[in-house]
Amino acid sequence: MILLIFGNGKQTTIEKILIPNYQNSNLNVTTDTEMSTYLSQVWQLLRNYVRDIRLEEMPKTTSVKTEVVLPLGKSIKEPYKSVKLGQDNLQEDLWFQRLQESLEKWAIPKGGLTSKIGNQTSGTLPSGFSFRVCDRQMHEEIYDLLGNGALKPEIVNQLMELVVTSQKIRSQLLFWRLEDFYHRWCQGEFIDGTPDDNLPQKTMLNLAAQNIAIGLRQVDIYTGLNVLILLLELHRYAQERDELKQKITFYPSAQPDTDNFFTSQLLRIINYSDALEIGNFSSIVGQFLRGGNFKGAYLGDANLTGADFRGANLSLAYLGDANLTGVNFSGANLSGANLGDANLSGANLSGANLSGADLGSTNLSGANLSCANLSRADLNRADLSSTNLNRADLNRADLNRADLSSSNFSHADLSNAILFGANLSEANLRSANLNHADLCRADLSGADLSHAILNGANLSDTILFSTNLSDAILIAADLSYAKLNGAKLNNARLNGAMFLGADLSGVDLSRVILNEADLSGVILSEADLSGADLTDAILFGTDFSYANLKSANLSGSNLSGAILNGADLSHSDLSYAILGGADLSDANMEKITWGKKQQWEDVRGLETAVNVPEALKEELGLK
Repeated sequence: MILLIFGNGKQTTIEKILIPNYQNSNLNVTTDTEMSTYLSQVWQLLRNYVRDIRLEEMPKTTSVKTEVVLPLGKSIKEPYKSVKLGQDNLQEDLWFQRLQESLEKWAIPKGGLTSKIGNQTSGTLPSGFSFRVCDRQMHEEIYDLLGNGALKPEIVNQLMELVVTSQKIRSQLLFWRLEDFYHRWCQGEFIDGTPDDNLPQKTMLNLAAQNIAIGLRQVDIYTGLNVLILLLELHRYAQERDELKQKITFYPSAQPDTDNFFTSQLLRIINYSDALEIGNFSSIVGQFLRGGNFKGAYLGDANLTGADFRGANLSLAYLGDANLTGVNFSGANLSGANLGDANLSGANLSGANLSGADLGSTNLSGANLSCANLSRADLNRADLSSTNLNRADLNRADLNRADLSSSNFSHADLSNAILFGANLSEANLRSANLNHADLCRADLSGADLSHAILNGANLSDTILFSTNLSDAILIAADLSYAKLNGAKLNNARLNGAMFLGADLSGVDLSRVILNEADLSGVILSEADLSGADLTDAILFGTDFSYANLKSANLSGSNLSGAILNGADLSHSDLSYAILGGADLSDANMEKITWGKKQQWEDVRGLETAVNVPEALKEELGLK
């Protein structure tokens, strides 16, 4: 007779469940097929009986229809698939029940530990306390329960709900005991044990006895990573509660100290896990890294593709050459981190703190950096093409020779940034703050800088072909030798700007403010300066041939030696302007305004100018 004993102390026999049903049935079992069918019915009866008992014991917070938690591996034999399916579901349900019970048991205080927990304020073990003697059984149970596959998110959520709601579980004690196991596992204590004391090997042999094939490394890796997941979840839960945040603090890569600026424990775990398959760590643990504490972690060359680091602390971490493709760093703290030469293409860094971070030669193409803090960050030669930097803070950032083509910098703060030789072609810099930025020799062709602020910016020798600078503010900006062919500067404010050697031929400068600007020797032939404010501007030797200066304000400007032949000066204001040596041949002077004491003696070409006011002709004796 087979006796069944359940967790609630109830017991029964197989006969009590099966014999009455067999006797009441009309089934006459005579063949193997009929026997197989009957066995399926028998198993279903047994499974239902166990579920009925568990319903009486089940905590209200636990769902009866628990989903698969751990993949059970590949069976060595599968003689009856219909029976096997029901057996797997039952084993999974029983496994989850056992894990719940074990979590409660692991978090039961022993001896005088309760008072020590109550007095403890940090996330470390009480002074002088050790689990090395009392937790041997717990370690065996951890391997037995967590060594056969990766925890699924829905199961982790149910377990954390149990931790939060259960009166039996002391979360701080559970954290300490799991953390103690984790540190020993990281040091290889369990897999390096002698054959008689090797827990991964013991678990592997137990699973083999159940016809479940799994390797020694798989058992050890799954166990350690599952414990890591539970610790990460306990840490995240505690950090959201004032009464626990100082008591439960987890450092997956160990806590940095004065002797060890970087900690490499987590990197070793990643590489150990990926020995089974590239990306194994990221696929198992990656979704549980959010809110984690990785301060000072050394993760150089790590493969963390697609990991979720939302809100995590990675300050001062080293991630050089790491594969961070598609990683979610939104809201994360990466201040002072080193990400040089890392691959962050397609990563989400929105709202992240990257102040002072090293991003030199980093691949950030297609990344989302909206509202990110990149102040004083080093982005020298970084690839930021097609990147979203909307409202990002790049104050004093080093973007020397960076590729910023087609990126979105709208409303971003680039004040005092170094953009020497940067590629900003087709970039969106609408309403961006570029005050005192260094854009010398940068390529801004086709970029949108409308409404941008560039006061005191260095745009010397910059490529501005077809650049939109309409309504931009460029007070005291340096545009010397800038290439401005096809640029739009209408309604821009260029007070005190310098244009030494610049070519502005054909440029739209309508209604631009250029008072006190230095345009000496600048080529403005055929440019549109209608309605422009050029009061007190320095226009010595400037070429305005055939330019549109209709209704322009040139009062007080120095036009000595300026070339104005064929220019449209109708309705313009030339009062108090210095015109010595200026060439006005064929210029349209209809309804211009001039000063009564203005000097016209050295002006050339007046005899061929058109629409010269009669009063001026009379004054100059041209009649």
